[in-house]
Amino acid sequence: MPEVLVGQDAVDSLLGVLDLEQIDTGLFRGPRAEVGLQRVFGGQVAGQALVAAGRTVAGDRRVHSLHGYFVRPGDSTKPILYQVENIRDGRSFSVRRTVALQGGQTIFFMSASFHTGEPGLEHADPAPEGLPAPESIPPLSEQLRSHPDRLGMWARVPRPIDVRYIGGSGFSASGERPALEHQRVWMKADGKLPDDQLIHVCVLTYASDLTLLDSVLSRHGAVWGNGGYLGTSLDHALWFHRPFRFDEWTLYDAVSPTAADGRGLAQGRFFDANGLHLASATQEGLLRQTPEAPGIP
Repeated sequence: MPEVLVGQDAVDSLLGVLDLEQIDTGLFRGPRAEVGLQRVFGGQVAGQALVAAGRTVAGDRRVHSLHGYFVRPGDSTKPILYQVENIRDGRSFSVRRTVALQGGQTIFFMSASFHTGEPGLEHADPAPEGLPAPESIPPLSEQLRSHPDRLGMWARVPRPIDVRYIGGSGFSASGERPALEHQRVWMKADGKLPDDQLIHVCVLTYASDLTLLDSVLSRHGAVWGNGGYLGTSLDHALWFHRPFRFDEWTLYDAVSPTAADGRGLAQGRFFDANGLHLASATQEGLLRQTPEAPGIP
């Protein structure tokens, strides 16, 4: 098995994946990620789709929201085509629709809106207090050193995002994870990012899909894989409230207000280290119990 990329090498690899090739007006090709997984990671598709949309928007307009649906699993052995439709360029807003294609079929589609920004009302709920500093929490690979079989995909793919769970993660061994209403994770790019704000937003978009659905399991103390559940993202929405750098520590505070009919809803908020609310995320996912899993009350 090839050595797993970490740190700046992994970040540079992710930046390469997000560096799309423009092959025609509104048409881009996304390079495939060398991850050794059969399916394309949803955060990668969403991040690439946002890069494609952002490259068609002129001036200083920043993305403030995106709404996407995962339609089919992507094949990680093939590149993905991104077709961007210019829906509107107004005086202060631009709207784009991006469709991700493989083999002539849609695997993901997304609408994104860009805004110049303007003066107005401003407020924000405070960030959670009394949490341990990210540097005091071991990364997931160290937390699971005693259970290497639970590392799952983390043991096989590049790790451009440094993830520090506060409390147990969905990769804990079955029966060892406490049930928590809030799932809180410190995360950031595990290296330096360029100054381009669109890149920071796209890397956060990538990272937002890593742990959000885990908050549904957290309510029950449930885990992924054998002895737990398999999950698939169905849709994904993000709102970006303020500019930020995602190569600095960011708190991802997630909850799951409801789950039913095999689907779970997850909502998350991103805060910087000073407690400023940066972005919000919402996702619904399909969760199926594995044959080995015990009944979850």
